[in-house]
Amino acid sequence: MDRMMAIDYGDSRVGVAVSDALGITAQGVETIKNTGRRALFSRLGELIDEYKPSVIVIGLPKNMNGTLGERAEKSIEFEKQLKEIYDGKTELFDERLTTVSAIRTLNETNTRGQKRKNVVDTVAAVLILQAYMERMK
Repeated sequence: MDRMMAIDYGDSRVGVAVSDALGITAQGVETIKNTGRRALFSRLGELIDEYKPSVIVIGLPKNMNGTLGERAEKSIEFEKQLKEIYDGKTELFDERLTTVSAIRTLNETNTRGQKRKNVVDTVAAVLILQAYMERMK
């Protein structure tokens, strides 16, 4: 089975996770500091080359009532831009509450301060990918 990748896109940081080769579990790869489109897409291109995902799942942060707000629109635009460097399948996935769940997980593991800031987006990407894989079963 091919690997899958998930991206939790944000203005400041972008979390990346990948599945194992069997598509059973999701692992965090890294949080990329979003310093601009060129640097971000350069690093994403490197990760895509390394992991060769068959699909990239992008978190779509819908409002709690299911509507699309400004953050969701930015994720949709990000998906369009990603297709300029990745010709595989992309899929937007409802990620409501994944950041809340990521923060809860970090609270449970007592992760604080700068380390927390550095990993929350990666943890969110893991949660997005795990939920996506479970839905696909």
